[in-house]
Amino acid sequence: MNAVNVIDVTEANFQQVMVEESAQRLVILDFWAEWCAPCKALGPILEKLAQEYAGQFLLAKINADEQQAITAQFGIRSLPTVAFVKNGQPVDAFQGAEPESAIRERLQQHLPAPWEGLIEDARQLASNGQVAEALPLLREAYTQSDEQFEVGLILADCLLQLKRANDANELLKGATLEQQLNPQYKELMSRLELMLDAADSPEIRELQAQLAEDPDNADLKMELAVQLQQADRAEEALELMLSILQKDKNYADGAARKTMLDMISGLGKGDPLAARYQRKLFTLLY
Repeated sequence: MNAVNVIDVTEANFQQVMVEESAQRLVILDFWAEWCAPCKALGPILEKLAQEYAGQFLLAKINADEQQAITAQFGIRSLPTVAFVKNGQPVDAFQGAEPESAIRERLQQHLPAPWEGLIEDARQLASNGQVAEALPLLREAYTQSDEQFEVGLILADCLLQLKRANDANELLKGATLEQQLNPQYKELMSRLELMLDAADSPEIRELQAQLAEDPDNADLKMELAVQLQQADRAEEALELMLSILQKDKNYADGAARKTMLDMISGLGKGDPLAARYQRKLFTLLY
């Protein structure tokens, strides 16, 4: 069940908000009024952040004109006034319409970043054996964190568990000299190098040599593509399959098209590589 992000506070639910809710999560009390222009500027910012943080805090809106007893209890003298409450006690407050950046800084002092929740959800999925389902959450966390190195390491670990060596390599190769001293980075690179070595099999090298001598042989391309896909060289495999279909959309009575679709599906929902080649295939076919 999803947590409520925003509520209007009255005397009927004030005690529940202050006692029960603030014991479970941060509560942000927003004292406002209809006639208050700064309140109208601040309100949408707070509501936007409440949605973004997805239940990590409760935005409790208090109409100061309608809830005068609550307003007096807090000693509110100007609007807007915003109070941060934990375990029934104010832990932070400000008056006036602060910019979104300043409010985000306050939230960071009291809450984990939204992307940290994605990482926790991904770890829970991975611990249940759902590593593929964890991958899109970690991709989103990496993006939301402005591609923090530590989050990238978690994502790279997930990619390696899924035998996505090339994707992990792309992620790790940009590490600075200082970041390369990180023990987790060193461990991931060791795993990556072993996986990349294993991906360059004698069978693949033999097929590549044959194709170099007969570059228009679609059967060879298809056989090599399947080998590359199995060795976690998905982009190379998809590019080969696309080259086959560019010459003959119905090659092998549609088997080539089905093979490429299977490869795309195998990458998982939300995978950027899958989305890219799905668009290319759709453009080609339709």
